Amino acid sequence: MTSVITVEKEKLDNPPLDIHVLGDRALRQPAKRITKVDDSIRKLAKEMLQTMYSSHGIGLAAPQVAIHKQLIVIDCEPDNPENPPLILINPKITRVSEELCVVEEGCLSIPGVYLDVTRPKTIEVSFKDEQGKPRKIQATDLLARVIQHEMDHLNGVMFVDRVENDLALTEKLQEKGFSRGAVKPVK
Repeated sequence: MTSVITVEKEKLDNPPLDIHVLGDRALRQPAKRITKVDDSIRKLAKEMLQTMYSSHGIGLAAPQVAIHKQLIVIDCEPDNPENPPLILINPKITRVSEELCVVEEGCLSIPGVYLDVTRPKTIEVSFKDEQGKPRKIQATDLLARVIQHEMDHLNGVMFVDRVENDLALTEKLQEKGFSRGAVKPVK
């Protein structure tokens, strides 16, 4: 499945979009389903990819750039020009494994903060691609984690909301100048 959207995997001095950070209300608003996949959505996906690569990220959700649409872009191999990015429109997780794993996560909207998060190891997700075609993939390990992390953004959830070690969470946020009050724990 190759992407029709081509973007140089490079850091731009002036990325097209601004990434909002923890504490910004835009990050807490749920995203709306995209009803029509057209050139405006493809342009947004391209700008999101350019912004993600410029910030050395591997995933970006539209709410992180204050656009409340169900669109995420992912590239788990940003240094590999042969690996096309994944663009997921209206993604929906249809299955999760019982097997969980704990891995350190970070987020472009919370720069410098890295903490352990527990998530299912394998998921199945259905979505539309940038042509509007329905797709379904099974993802495991890093890709599964990135999809789940970015899909949380579509629901106004940040990875820090899932961190179980409260002491480490508070220390890391304070160290990087973020308010502990901006965290909204999910159970």
